Amino acid sequence: QVQLVESGGGLVQPGGSLRLSCAASGSIFSIYAMGWYRQAPGKQRELVATITSGGSPNYADSVKGRFTISREHARNTVYLQMNSLKPEDTAVYYCNAQIPTNAFWGQGTQVTVSS
Repeated sequence: QVQLVESGGGLVQPGGSLRLSCAASGSIFSIYAMGWYRQAPGKQRELVATITSGGSPNYADSVKGRFTISREHARNTVYLQMNSLKPEDTAVYYCNAQIPTNAFWGQGTQVTVSS
């Protein structure tokens, strides 16, 4: 089992920045990838960014050039630095961890981009 705890969401004006954090605990040695997904009201959950244990990132086209995912192995934490935020980035952001036999999710953190 893997437990994930997210933090860092909040309200920000368009053009602003936020950094999300996700701390993993439990069977962390089995994790081969972690990532962030988001779900806006009335929409399906979508991929935002993922990063492998080797550090290779992958981004949704909608966030390329604005968001950066990174992973700190010593703290078992993955980060999502979000810059140039837009109102359409408003959603609940979920942390995800992948192991060979399962996937785990955090509880979600709200990000609201509004003036």
